[in-house]
Amino acid sequence: MIYNGFCFLLWAIAAPFLALLSLKTKYKNSIPARFFLRRNPRPPRVKYHFHACSLGEVASVEPFVRALSNLTSQSGEAEREISNLNNSNLKNGGQVRLSVITNTGFERARKLTRNTRFLPFECFLPFWWRECETLVVFEAELWLNLFKIAKKRGARTILLNARISDRSYRSYLRFAFYYRLVFAHVDLVLAQSNTDKERLERLGAKNVQVVGNVKSAIVPRPTRELAKPSKYVITIASSHKDEEKNILSNLNLRPNETLFVAPRHPERFAEVGALCEEWARKKGLSFERFSAGGKFNSNLILVDTLGELINIYAITDVTILCGSFEPGIGGHNPIEPAQFDCGVISGRFIHNQRSLFGAVEGAKFAGYAELDSLVHDKFETTIKHKCDFSHVLSLIK
Repeated sequence: MIYNGFCFLLWAIAAPFLALLSLKTKYKNSIPARFFLRRNPRPPRVKYHFHACSLGEVASVEPFVRALSNLTSQSGEAEREISNLNNSNLKNGGQVRLSVITNTGFERARKLTRNTRFLPFECFLPFWWRECETLVVFEAELWLNLFKIAKKRGARTILLNARISDRSYRSYLRFAFYYRLVFAHVDLVLAQSNTDKERLERLGAKNVQVVGNVKSAIVPRPTRELAKPSKYVITIASSHKDEEKNILSNLNLRPNETLFVAPRHPERFAEVGALCEEWARKKGLSFERFSAGGKFNSNLILVDTLGELINIYAITDVTILCGSFEPGIGGHNPIEPAQFDCGVISGRFIHNQRSLFGAVEGAKFAGYAELDSLVHDKFETTIKHKCDFSHVLSLIK
């Protein structure tokens, strides 16, 4: 009661500012829905409720949502569940509903089921929430009323892919009293690592099981087979602003090597293409764009087509995994290239991906100046602690 009153007071103070913030395109749907319940009706009663914050988290729970939506009265084989992930149509919702925080997460979740809602702010949950049999909350979405109301109304509550990063652990400890209240209403915690387990238990979590990072449970597979160039293949993958320029300025491509450059964001294709073309010209190298449909005969190839990076990983010898050489991004998923046993070289800014790097072995870390001494010698990076999808699914069921 005190907590709800405190949340209402916070809402009342913040409401005018939230109303102004909702005028921004980025928040025009999420803030009115979460803080004013605009176009955010109560969800239908279902068996499973998944809550994930944003786009990346929704993508991570999607395999579980799809598998649970397709289950019949028989449990089925894990292989069958996984093989059907890309073929099912969940538009009518069925046994599963989702709640999210961000607009990008909502758009992704809406493609899975019409039973998608923005999660209202805490003081609205007591009268907005509708019963489900199992609540599954992803990672760090530790909202007290979300767990408390669901548990009070008969749901089994699960925290999935639970983690506490090195950076945030001290903050968690400062508010340990709050997290003990939250974990009093959590039945099962599925943690990413033993370190996470110890930290979560210190905050009051009970029944903690280490299952690995679920992002490694179902790894994207190639959508088509590309012909591997006869040369040694280096891929600069998921690069961000300044990374291409700084990597290329420290890289000396050898005659027996082919270089792919795959920018993270498509709106930068033209900018990065101009940079690559100029670099190749100065080095006396040939250049082509992937979208031109060539046969990878050039020294440098710009990957300017979406959805092809996983196919390129399959023919890569060494990946320079970006989003990690400049501060503020936090790295990208090393498991996707590591599934092909190619070498992975990352920068040192990987604070958002530490658990995933802990799931692979053989990855190397470098600054810009060190890349040229590492990239030309073939080595392997492999997945060492892959999460068992069928086991986690059985725990949720």
